[in-house]
Amino acid sequence: MKALKLCFIVAFTLFAMTISAQEKAKTTKTQITGEDLLGLKSGADPKKANAGVAGSSIKKGRPVVFIIGDSTVKNGKDNGSNHQWGWGHFFADYIDTTKVSVENHALGGRSSRTFITEGLWDKVLSAVKPGDYVLIQFGHNDSGSLNMGRARASLKGYADNDTTVVMELTGKEETVHSFGWYMRKYAKDVKAKKATPILLSHIPRNMFTSKDSVAVIRNSDGFGLWTKEAATMEKVPYIDLNKLIADKLDKMGKDAIQTLYYGDHTHTSEAGAILNAQTVAEGIRELKNCKLKDALKK
Repeated sequence: MKALKLCFIVAFTLFAMTISAQEKAKTTKTQITGEDLLGLKSGADPKKANAGVAGSSIKKGRPVVFIIGDSTVKNGKDNGSNHQWGWGHFFADYIDTTKVSVENHALGGRSSRTFITEGLWDKVLSAVKPGDYVLIQFGHNDSGSLNMGRARASLKGYADNDTTVVMELTGKEETVHSFGWYMRKYAKDVKAKKATPILLSHIPRNMFTSKDSVAVIRNSDGFGLWTKEAATMEKVPYIDLNKLIADKLDKMGKDAIQTLYYGDHTHTSEAGAILNAQTVAEGIRELKNCKLKDALKK
């Protein structure tokens, strides 16, 4: 009887602690900081919220690291106002900015296709110069309709196939290519500028292989695979960010993983974004024949 009573007390205490933490998270700027959970110093800084015009950080003799992607790379106004952060905000904390500068031009809601069709890529590309680097992560928004609503999907795969659709909102025709085609275009465009593209598979979602499993779902046969194939075909650096992060999450357990996301199973809290930025830096450090790793903080 005493053992049963003790179990009840422990269970109730854990429940109360969980509720308290959740309520606290609602009233604080971020759900939990990277320092709280990971022992990592927070690099959140409102001054980094706006990357400005592409190339605005250029200084003589100093390469620029341009970052493009979706809301998991730069969320909202990039100031944590919605408790969600992208890893691009914190990436500069792992770089010696006396050697290179960092510009995060990712934009929420964009896919590999719409980042191009909306003219966002042209603006970034116009500022890329020889010796620069471009980190490219897409995949989260490349599903859905080809021509209705937000119409941001790309065709599955990495082949050169395409299809022409009539856009619901404009009535105009648009040729839609495969996800791999768009990723290869980014790589080709950057190489043409004598700069270095680095393709990354997208970060994992807060989803598990089964209800009782602690193993995070990998994207090894979808967008992750197509990103890798695009990098292989263009002979450019590739970081399997999806797997690298998932491997870390598997060791943390479900309760800890929940604190790395905020609001849904895709967007990261400050702690999650810091973990992801750290993992990007670790991935760069392991690349062969990539001088960017020389600019990483020791």
